[in-house]
Amino acid sequence: MTKSMITKLFVGGLIAIVGGLVLSIGAGLAAYASGALIMSVPDVIGVESTPFAWTMLALAILGCVVMFGGGITQFVAWIGAVLNTSRLQDKTWFVVLLVLGILSFGFVAMLVYVLAGPDGTAEQTSATHLRTALPTA
Repeated sequence: MTKSMITKLFVGGLIAIVGGLVLSIGAGLAAYASGALIMSVPDVIGVESTPFAWTMLALAILGCVVMFGGGITQFVAWIGAVLNTSRLQDKTWFVVLLVLGILSFGFVAMLVYVLAGPDGTAEQTSATHLRTALPTA
């Protein structure tokens, strides 16, 4: 997987997570503001069974599904970045991405990789071009 594909997956997953979060919060706030939620001071104890309440519940669930899909996409981008950097001669990027991802700091590592990381497929391609360009004796 190329770095450009990894970057597209990472950004797409990030957009999906933010969009799903906005959709879920918006649906929850709309349900609260319209009185669709039955409140007992700090807790929700019931839901008015109206079409609007069911629509807001469906939108909140859709937002959660979109966030889950964005998280899966982020995970696929991380796996792609780890595999991409494993092809490099210098294994620093590989180790950093792997360790930080395992320690749950993968988002920070991926953000730095997307902004400044090398592309392992580009290095492999240039090495292949060098081998084919050199004359054989």
